[in-house]
Amino acid sequence: MFQAFKEWFWLERFWLPPTMKWSDLEDHDGLVFVKPSHLYMTIPYAFLLLVIRYFFEKFIATPVAKALGIQKPVQKIIPNTILENFFKNSTRPLQSDIYGLAKKCNLTERQVERWFRRRRNQERPCRLKKFQEVCWRFAFYLLLSVAGVAFLYDKPWAYDFWQVWNGYPRQPLLPSQYWYYMLEMSFYWSLTFSLGSDVKRKSAKMFSYAGWKKTCNVLFLIFTVVFFVTRFVIFPFWVLHCTLIMPLYYLEPFFSYLFLNLQLLILQALHFYWGYLILKMIKKNILKKNIKDVRSDNEEEEEEEEEEEEEEEETTKGKDRDCLKNGLGTNKHLIPNGQHGH
Repeated sequence: MFQAFKEWFWLERFWLPPTMKWSDLEDHDGLVFVKPSHLYMTIPYAFLLLVIRYFFEKFIATPVAKALGIQKPVQKIIPNTILENFFKNSTRPLQSDIYGLAKKCNLTERQVERWFRRRRNQERPCRLKKFQEVCWRFAFYLLLSVAGVAFLYDKPWAYDFWQVWNGYPRQPLLPSQYWYYMLEMSFYWSLTFSLGSDVKRKSAKMFSYAGWKKTCNVLFLIFTVVFFVTRFVIFPFWVLHCTLIMPLYYLEPFFSYLFLNLQLLILQALHFYWGYLILKMIKKNILKKNIKDVRSDNEEEEEEEEEEEEEEEETTKGKDRDCLKNGLGTNKHLIPNGQHGH
């Protein structure tokens, strides 16, 4: 069954122009050509990247996070059997539930709300975990971007797009091209494998977790300019023109040509949607000088910020009480004898 599916999936009429056969792409005279079997190697490469990611996060991302002041938080929560049993069924109790739980536990409603918020935060990835993930993505994307420039700067098709389709598909596969695409596809396979445990944050979030708000705002403005130039100028007028219009001068439309361009057109539609979100973000927050990513889970971040503010408030109150006690103790010695009764 698997062999039959494999033969059907890789039929020449799906992936090659009319009259072309896979046998036409056999290696010869030291030249290597693209083959479907190349894609199979992306799976073991993906698992290798997961291993590399583990050591990267442990020995590079974690020390960098600590240098930026990002530590794994120590959860301060008092064990409570009644609240824990309720939490297993519902992590967000209603106001009526909070009132009843407060009576049962001899706590105030505010204390019960705080307990549930802290308990929910225990289930979420901490900032250190988020930083490790985005640091890995940032490092990989940076490496691949530099590699892409190094591989393409001396290639004629990088400057003359007509060269992209010249002789297609009988085009030799360069080692740099092979490793670039293998690493890219393996990386996205590895993200698929770790989808259940990843936090799903953008690379610029590193500076947000480190508390560099001004840096985040500057990066957001740079990102906005780059996004609109690349997605609404370069992509439609260069890339789409190269994949949609230019091939028709060399060959007849076939399945993979239509399949590829359909995906690229869907991607362009997503660019319009993402551009709308960016403009909405700018309109809503640029005047406040506090840009927040509307694509993120705001509720989660707001709860974390509330938790941090409450901890700071409690710490401040504790210091004030200590200062007050110390002050009263000092002033007591300054009161003249015989006046303590007043």
